[in-house]
Amino acid sequence: MKFDTAYCLSLDAKLSIYDVRDLNFDETMAFDSAKERFQCPNDACRAAFDEENRLTTFNAKNVNYIRTPHFKNQPTTQHIEGCPYVSPKTQGLGAEGVEAETDDDREEHFPSELLLTRRQYVRKPSELSKDVEATRPTPPSVSSHGDNTHSAQDSTPDKTSVFAHPVECFVSNFDNKDLLKRMPLKIGEHTAPYGSFFKKIEYLLDNKGLIYWGKIKEIKDYTQSFRIDFEAKVWFKQPDEEKKKPYSVNVYLSKKLIDNYRKRKAFLEEIRHAVDSERDLYCFFYGVTPELKQVPSKKNPEQTFGVFSANIENLDHFIIREAPGLTDQ
Repeated sequence: MKFDTAYCLSLDAKLSIYDVRDLNFDETMAFDSAKERFQCPNDACRAAFDEENRLTTFNAKNVNYIRTPHFKNQPTTQHIEGCPYVSPKTQGLGAEGVEAETDDDREEHFPSELLLTRRQYVRKPSELSKDVEATRPTPPSVSSHGDNTHSAQDSTPDKTSVFAHPVECFVSNFDNKDLLKRMPLKIGEHTAPYGSFFKKIEYLLDNKGLIYWGKIKEIKDYTQSFRIDFEAKVWFKQPDEEKKKPYSVNVYLSKKLIDNYRKRKAFLEEIRHAVDSERDLYCFFYGVTPELKQVPSKKNPEQTFGVFSANIENLDHFIIREAPGLTDQ
């Protein structure tokens, strides 16, 4: 049985697997999911057993994952009869009754809202593990942009502050158009079905303030900054033109943005892996809308050409990843 949420003993809070992934790579907080203790998120079930009755994680520390991350039972994990996190065929059974794990690739827990401020975590003082602390680097200076926080107690199961969660819902259920049309998503003041909130990059002119995505044509590595060029183009007619023309689309990641990012090390590993990858990769981002800009020509600097471009402002709302289900779309 897959779990999207589990109780973390040291933080005294229920975390989604995406919260755990986020914390694993966060250089401003000591956290290592391999050393943390997770239990069933059902309060009654958790209270019925001791602290050794734990869950484990799947894809919690893999930066470049493909299969949907989740919590799962260990062979020794037990649940009480009636626990909602046990399938009917294994209710009330112990280790010998735990069902075989399927590890399917579909995310079933759709958050209804993406919170634009991050969760704030307070670790129990007695639970701060020295070996965990020793493995973490000294926290870097953190940019004030997009770094507001809200307490873990302000979160509800249908809300998330981790961008990867709604993206995974969209990607892993891409073939189920009816489901994506039914499930609502709210970001800020904007609410729409998942199927409408995620907008292909070539249709960015249709509406602003959405999650834009598209297949990557090329990643320009400038050593300390990067540019993502999309494969699809935007058809647009300027006032002095007779008909629409195709314009390239890209987004830019500045050195300052990357240097101030709380997950800098993991991000650089992710994007450099992407630069060298020969697989189809997709980029998802929220918070900026590419706009038409005039760029000097390399061959003739006195001439310019039009391109839809934007500078990414918050890497917490930016993802590059494989998405096998989108390959043929």
